[in-house]
Amino acid sequence: MAEERRIEDKTLLVTGGAGFIGSNFIHFLLKNYPYCKVINLDKLTYAGNLDNLKDIEDHPRYEFIQGDVQDREIVSKTMKRVKGVIHFAAETHVDRSIMDAGEFIMTDVYGSFILLDVLKDSDVEFFMHVSTDEVYGSLDKGFFKEDDPMCPSSPYSASKAGADRLAYSYWVTYGLPILIVRPSNNYGPYQYPEKFIPLFVSNAMDGKSLPMYGKGTNVRDWLYVEDNCRAIDIVMKKGQFGEAYNIGANNEVPNIRVAERIVDLLGKSRSLITFVKDRLGHDRRYALDCQKIHDLGWKPKMEFDKALEITVNWYQDNREWWQKIKEKSKDFKEFYSKYYKDR
Repeated sequence: MAEERRIEDKTLLVTGGAGFIGSNFIHFLLKNYPYCKVINLDKLTYAGNLDNLKDIEDHPRYEFIQGDVQDREIVSKTMKRVKGVIHFAAETHVDRSIMDAGEFIMTDVYGSFILLDVLKDSDVEFFMHVSTDEVYGSLDKGFFKEDDPMCPSSPYSASKAGADRLAYSYWVTYGLPILIVRPSNNYGPYQYPEKFIPLFVSNAMDGKSLPMYGKGTNVRDWLYVEDNCRAIDIVMKKGQFGEAYNIGANNEVPNIRVAERIVDLLGKSRSLITFVKDRLGHDRRYALDCQKIHDLGWKPKMEFDKALEITVNWYQDNREWWQKIKEKSKDFKEFYSKYYKDR
């Protein structure tokens, strides 16, 4: 194994750091590396929320830059100041990609291209591309390994697969210091409330229906966001350039069971769960073989039921955070009305 990369005293660029996983990762870096500096480059689309970082907005080792990863000038200026890049910035919601794929292609693929192309002329020591387990497609039995073929099912997963392979090509062609991670479904604090778990928690808290696709039999491997941050961290330090690493928690749970657990934790009636027309091209099951990252020394710490309870409690304790989005965001209201209430 290559010598462990030093992070402690570096300045790092986090793209999409005002989003769910990005903001959690910035908190992780500042907490665990007392001399590390973080620059957050985020466009602040509907899902980018500076309230996620309000507690560190004046932190002496944190800097926010509002900008688009598709903007070559701002990317070039910023990348000259850093030694490492962790690339989260992306459009991520499958439902939105089904409605309008264009933004996903531009942000996820073209935005990644700009970052990678600028990387060619930089002194950056590593570039971490954050992909997704969804690039593999669906699997009825067994587990996907990193060298299995990709078969994405949605415009979202296809755009992430394109960016994933583009990043790899820059290692093969130009010898750039590329690292790739493919996490499974994340959950935890600061997740935008259009996503499954925060939507169901917040709706249940308000006594509103929980729109369950199909029969709720689709299976996901649920990964607590803090465990994901630790996994990204270990790949950042120990991963081999040009390699991809699956990140999963071996927490395979059908969607209906997650919904039932949420309403039970909140003391609500399961009758709130309302079955609606299934999503187009809905993948049945995602499952990852994670031996490769286990060999680096990572394993998840959080058991699903306990982490879900922590997550539910966070949304209970931070009603103002999600209520502000659901009640004041025109984008959220329009999307929710169009994609759920009309189904």
